[in-house]
Amino acid sequence: MTSTAQAPQQGAKAATPEHLGHVVFITAAAAMGGFLFGYDSSVINGANGGIQARFDLSSGATGTVAACALLGSAVGAALAGRIADRIGRIRVMQIAAVLFAVSAVGSGLPFAAWDLAAWRVLGGIAIGMASVIGPAYIAEVAPPAYRGRLASFQQAAIVIGIAVSQLVNWAILNMADGEERGQIAGIEAWQWMLGVMVVPAVIYGLLSFAIPESPRFLISVGRIDDAKKVLADVEGDINLDARVAEIDEAMRSDHKSTFRDLLGGRFGLLPIVWIGIGLSVFQQLVGINVIFYYSNLLWQSVGVDPSSSFFYSFETSIINIIGTVIAMIFVDRIGRKPLALIGSIGMGISLALAAWAFSYQSGNDPLPTAQGVVALIAANAFVLFFALSWGVVVWVMLGEVFPNKIRAAALGVAASAQWIANWAITITFPDLAEWNLSLTYVMYAVFAFLSIPFILKFVPETKGKTLEEMG
Repeated sequence: MTSTAQAPQQGAKAATPEHLGHVVFITAAAAMGGFLFGYDSSVINGANGGIQARFDLSSGATGTVAACALLGSAVGAALAGRIADRIGRIRVMQIAAVLFAVSAVGSGLPFAAWDLAAWRVLGGIAIGMASVIGPAYIAEVAPPAYRGRLASFQQAAIVIGIAVSQLVNWAILNMADGEERGQIAGIEAWQWMLGVMVVPAVIYGLLSFAIPESPRFLISVGRIDDAKKVLADVEGDINLDARVAEIDEAMRSDHKSTFRDLLGGRFGLLPIVWIGIGLSVFQQLVGINVIFYYSNLLWQSVGVDPSSSFFYSFETSIINIIGTVIAMIFVDRIGRKPLALIGSIGMGISLALAAWAFSYQSGNDPLPTAQGVVALIAANAFVLFFALSWGVVVWVMLGEVFPNKIRAAALGVAASAQWIANWAITITFPDLAEWNLSLTYVMYAVFAFLSIPFILKFVPETKGKTLEEMG
């Protein structure tokens, strides 16, 4: 989730440099949840081959193990908000950190495939919680003048987490002489890949003890003096009584939207809700997570040795970071719709080229040199175009496009649709790739091109509009 920037309230001052440094630390600490979100989502990429060989799994069963975390994510995302309102944002971060750590240890030491799947679901619950609580906390703590820029820390942390997981996997593989089932201290390499996540999980947990509770939560439970102290630390020289009163009034006037508020129109839900669901689903149906969950298996299937495939996966993660930075620079300059259209066109062409290249694959033989080069360039171009467009734009638009009175409930529905679509793509890819990898990429390309008329006809431009104007 992402939060849109809002102008400072009348009479409020922007945070001074010394206060801003403190806020940046708080934001970075909270964004560690995003780092773990990205790390856990991607780390399975390096372990898939070892898992399949260790437990003698079919392609479909391997996909199930990889994808089951996403079902846990849907549960975690649904629970995080309610739990946070009861016990606080910091406590939810700490719960997520514990779940991440326990999942890492369990996933690193499984005795069966179903056991591994269960630990992955537990980690998925932590992913879902982190995906909700990080942006919510940052939005509530950040000074209004810097809220938009600070909110971008979460997305940046996610893509950095993806990159670091690939780098760590590559280092572990090299320590195991390039074998995913090679042993290090009596434990197979793929197990180390999953288990090492305990380190950032512990760091996340420790950092959660070093940052303050959200002033919004503190006010909601009557801890006014504590809230004033946090506000003074993050916003500097402001009228604390007036700021507390402003937050209190805003919370009292909040409409607790429910699913019933979303009903209407010819197709059951309000048209704007279907637009939000469409944005979420198209973001996944182009197959982006195939790259991050299965790229090692993908490259190995065309003759690339395991150590080189890890290098390609890390390279792809760096391109993902570059694309995300580009999106953060231009999303407020050229608008959401133009950026999404650029991404859709670029993704469609890249996926079509990848489909052409993989059509030359014969069994397990490597691709011809020319097609291999095209496949590598196309895969990286696909990630770049996704990252500079749909990767960021969808979350920005989901935070802006819904009217105030239904925003919370509509966001929940759209986010659930995204997790379900992610799960569907992830679980079906191994079997589809085994059947016909080229046609699988054709299918993703078709979805990329179909997103173009969807954007042009149905998606409103939200650039420069206040949240109230969307209602």
